[in-house]
Amino acid sequence: MAGNASPAVLWGSIRLASVLMGSQRIEPDGIAPPAASYAHAVLSKHCGRILHTSGVVPIAPDGLVPTDVAEQAAVVWSNISAILTEASMGPADIVSVVTYVVVGEDLGSVMTARDSALEGNLVASTLVYVPSLAQPAWKVEVAVVAVA
Repeated sequence: MAGNASPAVLWGSIRLASVLMGSQRIEPDGIAPPAASYAHAVLSKHCGRILHTSGVVPIAPDGLVPTDVAEQAAVVWSNISAILTEASMGPADIVSVVTYVVVGEDLGSVMTARDSALEGNLVASTLVYVPSLAQPAWKVEVAVVAVA
């Protein structure tokens, strides 16, 4: 514990700092609005700038979902690019990626889209095969963390 501060005072200071530093929802123009009750991303302003996206899904700006998994992966990474741009970040700022792919889909095309979007940036990465995603038409979903 810092100095002689009581736990309540210390906790209150931490809570106050969190409120003052704040977070910002990122909902960029040019991509479809969230499909449910969530933010596309939340920019935390605590230790530098840390961006956490929700799972980014393959809904194009026109609201359509491609049927091909390679096209879906391209839309997902285009949406991630828009989120990064809105947060004044880019592919080099991504530090972590979690990719969800429906079992039986072409992983190679999903990873090709990922590698192209990351522009050579090597990041912490997790791949999860799932039986399905939240909507039956979705075949790929990606969440990223970026730091700037």
